[in-house]
Amino acid sequence: MVNAARDEPSPAPLPGAVGLSHLEAYDWEAADGVCGGSPHVHLVCTEAYVVTGGRGAVQTLTIDGYRETDLVAGAVVWFTPGTVHRMVQRDGLKVTVLMQNSGLPEAGDAVFTFPPSVLADPERYAAAASLPAKEGLVAEEAARRRRDMAVEGYLPLRDALRAGDAGPLVEFHRAAARLVAPRVPDWARLWRAGALAAAERTGAQLAALGAGDVAHLAEARVEAAMPTRRGGYGMCGRRAEYEIPGATLPYHGE
Repeated sequence: MVNAARDEPSPAPLPGAVGLSHLEAYDWEAADGVCGGSPHVHLVCTEAYVVTGGRGAVQTLTIDGYRETDLVAGAVVWFTPGTVHRMVQRDGLKVTVLMQNSGLPEAGDAVFTFPPSVLADPERYAAAASLPAKEGLVAEEAARRRRDMAVEGYLPLRDALRAGDAGPLVEFHRAAARLVAPRVPDWARLWRAGALAAAERTGAQLAALGAGDVAHLAEARVEAAMPTRRGGYGMCGRRAEYEIPGATLPYHGE
């Protein structure tokens, strides 16, 4: 799709309208002796890790149980909505993160595994999940506190699953859904403008090709982006963020 002025094309999203960031997993030790990030869940977005260096793991909780998957250079690991995940740092782990539905993760499609009392209070949850706008020592301390609170709520979920009880995880899913329910209409708008619009463009191009119309091929162009922010405090580690042409918002995820 091109604007009226041919030198001002509308933004083109990354393939599939995904979000992108780079991560260096935290090396902070948690209460259980594990170094890594803040356990959390995504409610409607599949996430993928492309491991570019170092060693680590991702711990996951699903109704099927607890699992730990090794992360080594060259590995690609992905998981669907509802998977509680915790990135583990072992030796210089670096990951490129791909997120489905660019715009939704940035708009809050992630819930930390804070204790139930925090999840039940939207204001308390928001205060615990947010970080200071200005980075530095204060931001790092806040990120550590956030990680530690997420681990505090995560460990009982993991212990219950190991004992064969998925009930606490199911209740966490319900609490997370209640917490984000007010945002769902905005998420639907972002999805329609982003991922759905990208898929619909493919449908229109297929229909055009079937009719012998190749006009969209004359609109081809190349896009490029460099990180617009490096070293921010993400959920799982220090991150490099991008403002991708065509994305609804800059990526502020993992």
